[in-house]
Amino acid sequence: GGGGSSGSLPPSGPDAGPDVSDARGMFQTMERQGSAGNLGKKWRKQGNNSEEEKKSEIDYVKRKEAEWKLISNDPGSKYAPEPDRYHLYVSLACPWSHRVLIVRALKGLEDVVSMTVVYPIWQRTRPDDPSDPHTGWVFANPESEAPVTNADGVGGPFPSVFHRNEPDPIFGCKSVRDLYEQAGESDGKDTVPMLWDKKTGTIVSRESLQIMKMLNGCFNEFSKNAALDLYPVAERNKIDETGDLIYPLSNGVYRVGFATTQKDYDESLDALEAVFDKVESILSNQRYICGGHVTEADARLFVTLIRYDEIYSVYFKCTTRSVMASPILLDYCRDIYQTGDIRETVDMEQAQAHYYCSHPELNKYSIIPRSKGFIKKLEQPHDRAGLSASS
Repeated sequence: GGGGSSGSLPPSGPDAGPDVSDARGMFQTMERQGSAGNLGKKWRKQGNNSEEEKKSEIDYVKRKEAEWKLISNDPGSKYAPEPDRYHLYVSLACPWSHRVLIVRALKGLEDVVSMTVVYPIWQRTRPDDPSDPHTGWVFANPESEAPVTNADGVGGPFPSVFHRNEPDPIFGCKSVRDLYEQAGESDGKDTVPMLWDKKTGTIVSRESLQIMKMLNGCFNEFSKNAALDLYPVAERNKIDETGDLIYPLSNGVYRVGFATTQKDYDESLDALEAVFDKVESILSNQRYICGGHVTEADARLFVTLIRYDEIYSVYFKCTTRSVMASPILLDYCRDIYQTGDIRETVDMEQAQAHYYCSHPELNKYSIIPRSKGFIKKLEQPHDRAGLSASS
C-alpha cells in the first residue's frame, strides 16, 4: 500500500525510475491493462531477487539527484525555498507519504508547505470509460451523496470523505492521475507523495526520501523548529547505513505479502524476521534507531512499525512477529508517536481502509478487520528517556 496507482508496474533495479527504491512499486502500481492478480509474479520476474534489488535506497537517491528538480538555497536556484510556494499531495494511508509528513511536522512547516490529503481507497480514475480499468488515488468529493464502494463496485459503503480529505485546490483534478497528466508526466506511476511547485506549475519531486531531505534542510528560514536537524552532516553516513537496515523491513513486508510460492513466502518471512529482530535488538540499548536523538531514520522506521500489527501481519501474512508483543518496539513507537506533533500525522482508519479496500483482487469484499487497538496503546507513557545514546 502506499503511494501509487494501478498504472504500469515500474521495472526493478537502480535505474528503474522514480520511487523504485520504495516497496510501493510492486503494490501500488498495478497494470493498466489488467488486474493485480499477477502482480506478485510480475514483481518477481522483474528481478527483485537479484543483487540489484538489494542496492540501498539512499544510493539510488544520490545517483538520481542530478536528474531531479531540487529545492535549493543556492543563489539563482530555479526552485528556491519560499513560503506558500510548494504544495504536497499525500495520503495519510501511505507510509511513504507518512514519513514526509513526519518531517514536515517536526520541522514546523505546516504553514509554509501546504498539503492536500487524497481519498484513501483507490477508485477508477476513468469511471465513464469501460475500456480503461485504471484505479488509483482520487480526490474526495465532499458534495457527493453517492455511496462509495471499492473499484469493483462492492464493499462498503465507505464514507465519501475521511478525515482531512479534500478536493484538489490547484486544478480541481478528480484524481492524482489527472494531476500527473496536467504536468505532462503521465507515465503510469501516479504516486504520492508528490511535491508541486505552484510558481512554475510543475512537479518538483515524487521521491519521498528526497522530499524529506528538502523539508529538513531547505526551509529553516521559515521553520518553527529550525534548530532540529534530522540529517546532520556529521551523522549522515550512520543514518544512511541505518536506512539500509530499515529498507529490508519496509520492503520485506511486501516481499512476504506478494510471494507466489510457499518457498518464496518462507524465505521472505525468514529474512523479515531477521531484520525485525535486529531492529528490536538495537532499540533495546538505545533510545532511537541511530542513537540518542531522533533522525530521519526514525521516521522511516516508525511508519512501518505502526502498520505492522494492524495491516502487515494480517494482509501480508507477516504472522510470526508483532510490535504489540515486543515491549521494546511498542515503547519505541510510543516515544516517536508522542514526539512533537507526530501523532497528528497518524491515521490508522485511513491506512486500514486503503490496504484492505483498494485491491479487490486481494480482498474481494473489502472487509476491514476489526482494529487491535494499537494506536490507543501509543497514548500510554513510555519508559525510554533514560536509554543511552548508543549501544
